[in-house]
Formats: sequence, C-alpha cells, structure tokens
Amino acid sequence: MVLHFLIRGRVQGVGFRWFVHQEAAELGLHGWVRNTDTGEVEVLASGSPEALEDLRKELHKGSRGSRVDAVIEHELAESEASSLGPFQIEGAW
Repeated sequence: MVLHFLIRGRVQGVGFRWFVHQEAAELGLHGWVRNTDTGEVEVLASGSPEALEDLRKELHKGSRGSRVDAVIEHELAESEASSLGPFQIEGAW
C-alpha cells in the first residue's frame, strides 16, 4: 500500500520531519518526508496497511511544538513503491 500525505498547520521549523522519520522508520515503512515551499510537510510512505494506519494516527497527533490543522491523504498505485527505499528526510541538509 502506498499513501501520500500533505500535512498543514505549524509543521515547519518544529522538528516535524524528524518526528515523521522516526515514526516511519520504527514502523518499517519505505518512503520520504519533506517540507514544501508553501509551508506544509509532504510524506510518501509505503508499507502494510496496519503500519500506514499507525503512521496516519501519529501524523494527526504531530510532534511536540507542532500544530496539525489538516492531513490530506491520497492512495497511490502500488507501482509508486518500486522506487522507494528506507524512509528518509528529503532536503534536510
């Protein structure tokens, strides 16, 4: 299963990407997390439906210091997972 999330709120500059990375890695998911130019955080994650549900719950909660106003979610084709490796933060350096 492959899901794309767009998280809106106060999610940049508060360690949100690191929070997502830790949660996704612990769940054994593949994919990435990155900031957008419009102030949101974007996540592409692949894994079991159960692990993705756990990630979804964590995205809604957010990290300490963040405020999640909305989580927009889309399911993608399984073929999108073929290029995904271990979960990573994009554009962090």
